[in-house]
Amino acid sequence: MEEFLRYVIRHLAEHPDEVVITRTESSSGVVFHLAARSSDVPRIVGRNGHTLRALRTLLAASAAKRGQSANLVVLDS
Repeated sequence: MEEFLRYVIRHLAEHPDEVVITRTESSSGVVFHLAARSSDVPRIVGRNGHTLRALRTLLAASAAKRGQSANLVVLDS
């Protein structure tokens, strides 16, 4: 899951070296926190949030195959 997320987001970002993804695990599942340059955030979120919504859907489907739950949170910078 995490490798897929890193791969896709690094290709969306204009400054991929500044993208930071951290992982937090809890009893309810895994939460990925994404921090990126403020100019890259709109590219990752997409128009009306479509890209972010698609990433969250794919992440949730991948986690469900493993019997887990996962979410992606974009941090304000």
